[in-house]
Amino acid sequence: MRIACLGGGPAGLYFAISMKLRHGRHEIDLFERNRADDTFGWGVVFSDQTVDTLLANDPASAAAIRDEFAHWDDIEVHTHGACIRSSGHGFIGIGRKRLLGILQDRAHELGVNLHFEREASADLADWAGYDLVIAADGANSRIRAAYEARFGVDVQVRANKFFWFGTHKVFNAFTFAFEQTEGGWVWAHAYRFDDDLSTFIV
Repeated sequence: MRIACLGGGPAGLYFAISMKLRHGRHEIDLFERNRADDTFGWGVVFSDQTVDTLLANDPASAAAIRDEFAHWDDIEVHTHGACIRSSGHGFIGIGRKRLLGILQDRAHELGVNLHFEREASADLADWAGYDLVIAADGANSRIRAAYEARFGVDVQVRANKFFWFGTHKVFNAFTFAFEQTEGGWVWAHAYRFDDDLSTFIV
């Protein structure tokens, strides 16, 4: 089977890895519009349960990811000047760029053909040579938009704004902070993903 995977983020890469592990003779071409070392965002977070699932699916890539994760067990909620701390949850964080590098290396090792700086057409006729086309081209997927009636797409735009920052402040717990301002509530969640870096989402 010939498979085209449109999008080289974690979802597209992990699909390609998983398919190759099960059907090594399939030819898989993955197309990514950016360069191999381009990424957007800071650290990503997984629960311990998710890591167990990754280990069951592909021990090699999961072990590489697990060995570089920052790990913590606590959640802190800050509101009205008080902090409530809860333990025993189990989360891990890793830089998105490093995660992509691990998955790219594993996909290449398994024989996935990685094509960077390649725009993926939204016209399915351009992929007629493939038996299966995977749309993994992100939140603003052109494939999904082109065929939204068939997919039953339902996108609702709301008033909240979302900002994904990075900071050198190290958070040793998965932190949720709430502040009431004249303009309304502002809240953030933050977590460490490296020795001296944390994600800070507002």
